[in-house]
This record gives sequence, C-alpha cells and structure tokens, in this order.
Amino acid sequence: MYERVLVPTDGSRTAEYAVEEALDVAEKFEAAVDTLYVVDTDAVDVSLGTEQVDRIRQGRFGEMDELESRAREATEYVAERASERGLDAAAHFRAGRPHAVIADFAEDRDVDLVVMGSHGRSGVRRMLLGSVTERVLRSTHRSVLVVDEREAE
Repeated sequence: MYERVLVPTDGSRTAEYAVEEALDVAEKFEAAVDTLYVVDTDAVDVSLGTEQVDRIRQGRFGEMDELESRAREATEYVAERASERGLDAAAHFRAGRPHAVIADFAEDRDVDLVVMGSHGRSGVRRMLLGSVTERVLRSTHRSVLVVDEREAE
C-alpha cells in the first residue's frame, strides 16, 4: 500500500510527532522513508543577495552555517529515529515556498504518503499565521496524514 513515505520536518516538536507516525507507517509497510527540510526563501533575510538565495535553492548553504546546521539537525533526528527502528531515511534539503516544494517533491519522488504535523490552530490564528500543512493538502494529489500536536500529547 505504502512504498515511499515523506516526512517534511522543520525540527519543531510538532514535526517530531509526525516523525513518529511516519516511522510507524513505514515500519508496518516496509516503506522507504524520505525526510525533507525546506528553507522558506520568502522568510529568509531580505539582505541576502540573489546569488545566495539561488545557492540555498540548490541545497548549497555556503556561509549560511546556522541555516545548514538547523536543516541537518532536523533531518538527522529523523534518520536517528528511523535507524532505531531498523529503517533508513534519506535526507533532502530544498528551498522555496514550503508547501509548493513539499508537493513537488512528493510528486517527483512518487511518494505514497506525506506525514506532517499541525499545530491545530483554528479561526483567526490560522488565517493570520497560515498553515504549511493546510497548503500542502490543497497543493498535492498525494495522500497526506496530518498529526495534530494536541492529540499527540
């Protein structure tokens, strides 16, 4: 049923809950696991030059040690948790608008299931803050499992 599972991560506690769900599914179906960290180029400091943003889009952080460190830490967490369960997780780094990058990645890699966390915001807070998870749901034809952090606690 599921041969390839994608778990996008930003290293947050909410993403960690999604990691556990993704690995449960992968373990049950003996699926390959991909983890994806997306640098939101809209949120990257506007002082960056076009060349730096292009390098980030290609996954080359260059002098952006803090950004690269965050990306590696988040994906290494997934890889470590997968390894504890006897699974491998391939780490990927991309840049762009997170929801679009996640949807495109899922399509390109022929992902069967995307597992993402949600903060469970509603009403005005959700409208003001937006939701990458909600946008992924509207941007992909792939199955998406949403893990609500409130339910995970």
